[in-house]
Amino acid sequence: MGDDVTIVVHVPAGSGAAQITTEIGPGDALRFGRGAPDTPVDLVLDDPAVPRLAGEIRATEDHWKLSNFSATQSYLVENPEGAGEYVRVAPRRLGAPVPFEFSRIVLPTRTGPPVSVQVFAPSHSYGEAADFARLGGAATLVAFSLDESATYFLVLVALCEPRLRDLSTAAVPTTPQITARLRRHPACRDLTEQAVSFHVDYLARNKLRVKNNDDAPGRRMDGRREALVSLALRFGLVREEHLALLPARTAGAGVS
Repeated sequence: MGDDVTIVVHVPAGSGAAQITTEIGPGDALRFGRGAPDTPVDLVLDDPAVPRLAGEIRATEDHWKLSNFSATQSYLVENPEGAGEYVRVAPRRLGAPVPFEFSRIVLPTRTGPPVSVQVFAPSHSYGEAADFARLGGAATLVAFSLDESATYFLVLVALCEPRLRDLSTAAVPTTPQITARLRRHPACRDLTEQAVSFHVDYLARNKLRVKNNDDAPGRRMDGRREALVSLALRFGLVREEHLALLPARTAGAGVS
């Protein structure tokens, strides 16, 4: 998009409206909802569960804000590239800032799949690393020191894989599933379930230092895997590009 355009809003076909793509610049806004003769909206989302005036998307320089005009219903703003990451915007919340470059506003319906509106914001800006490296004082320690060439990192990527592939409700893979998944890697052909359990324990105790309050024997390892995935995805320690480290999936394969 050009310098004079901040936000691109896209309503895909089948989302309660005809396919629409429009652009808004800084300070501009789009109102969306079911609409009515006395309540015009810019984006018509034709579902009886969508309020006549549901909300507003407002461009603000390098990001955008969402206002929820519903008196009762929360809206979700999902990051389709963020492994289940989302922001919940409460009823009557005005001007909630959205931090994602690519977002999907999701409104619940009663007649079928949720209604969705896609929003594309400009690329985020970042400072030069050299500007911060010149700061004085003691060096800052690395909170999570991970070697991306190590087997334990492959285990961590395999743990996170289902949610990185946008299966945000998928269960975390079990030890046998991780073992089977990684044995197709040239460096892991002799990997055992005991070795995978060791790497999970090493990640939990030494690398990511997660705590698991569930001491039940049957839940201890499950809780540890869940905690590792949650922390790794929240802090971006494992990202979508890391999936390239895993062996290629066979046709129709899931997590295994």
